[in-house]
Amino acid sequence: MKIGEKHYRTIWLKEDNPLIVRIIDQRYLPYDFVIEDLQTVDELVVAIKDMHVRGAGLIGAAAGFGMYLAAINAPKKGFEKFIQDSGNQIIATRPTAVNLIWAVKRQLKLINKVSSCQNKIEVALKTAQKIADEDAEYCKNIGKHGVKIIEDLSVKKNGNTVNILTHCNAGSLAFVDYGSATAPIYEAFERGITLHVWVDETRPRNQGARLTAWELNEYQVPHTVISDNTGGHLMQHGLVDMVIVGTDRTTYTGDVANKIGTYLKALAAKDNNIPFYVALPSTTFDWEMKDGLKEISIEERGEREVKYIEGFIDGKIKEVLLTPKESRCVNYAFDVTPARLVTGFITERGICEANEQSILAMFPEHKPRPFRLQPFN
Repeated sequence: MKIGEKHYRTIWLKEDNPLIVRIIDQRYLPYDFVIEDLQTVDELVVAIKDMHVRGAGLIGAAAGFGMYLAAINAPKKGFEKFIQDSGNQIIATRPTAVNLIWAVKRQLKLINKVSSCQNKIEVALKTAQKIADEDAEYCKNIGKHGVKIIEDLSVKKNGNTVNILTHCNAGSLAFVDYGSATAPIYEAFERGITLHVWVDETRPRNQGARLTAWELNEYQVPHTVISDNTGGHLMQHGLVDMVIVGTDRTTYTGDVANKIGTYLKALAAKDNNIPFYVALPSTTFDWEMKDGLKEISIEERGEREVKYIEGFIDGKIKEVLLTPKESRCVNYAFDVTPARLVTGFITERGICEANEQSILAMFPEHKPRPFRLQPFN
């Protein structure tokens, strides 16, 4: 991730103390750049649950480092139970993102293969770093594959501006580096393709207005922030050439769970014959779920996020009440876009169609399971 003239990842070990995990605390962006140090599982759990870190890939990487923190803090007596309990605690933070449970399961499987506590700590560290490195590499490859779509649109438009609409933040801040939906955009920009990004504000937490816009500013990519209800109008008037979004969980049949409001953008794109792409690393596929509408657990967050809005005034981040105090609010964090509305998936291996046959052809090592397995006893 480019911040000024320096490159950052969203999560890493402190250079002079590998017992500390460092993150970019996204609650303060775009107004302030704050690095937070995490030393315990409890601190990491709060960071995930309260969205100091967020986004499918980054949550997975954070879970991986959380299991490492569990290992270095586990007592020798009762080591295994502490690790298992920590894994359950981490998984409980955000139910929709599949990367979370995937990373914890991966850590547990490898940690349990070795015997001594010291070896378990070493395995946990190595695995956490590998999860983070793979996430960054996968996103980089998503950019290389996805840029071909933008290049083709540019040729079709005789080099005129390619207008891309995105929802929420599936950028570098949502992963360890590069992002999923933004990776092809950054790659296209680096190649000199003329482009412009419509950035949905993405209520109620405004990840588009606050995070995606901040990222694009840092990269100097032309963009315009719009209210969430503007996308359909832009599509009707030929001002959008493609939509590209991320996902927090996608079934092996192609149903996509992403930030609330994604489904409406997909409907508008379908009605206006505009390609609707989902960019994701293979770690975000759920190889056990077939029907997204019936099976994906949709996180419901507190109503305060809807009733109040945060902004920057007089040098401070402050909340402002939007609704009558007495009004009830509901806050579903995600919705599910059926596969029939998705043009294709941009993955680290290439682009595939949004159906079981095409997805499994791209990832033949995965076989759908007829029922969901519990992570632990």
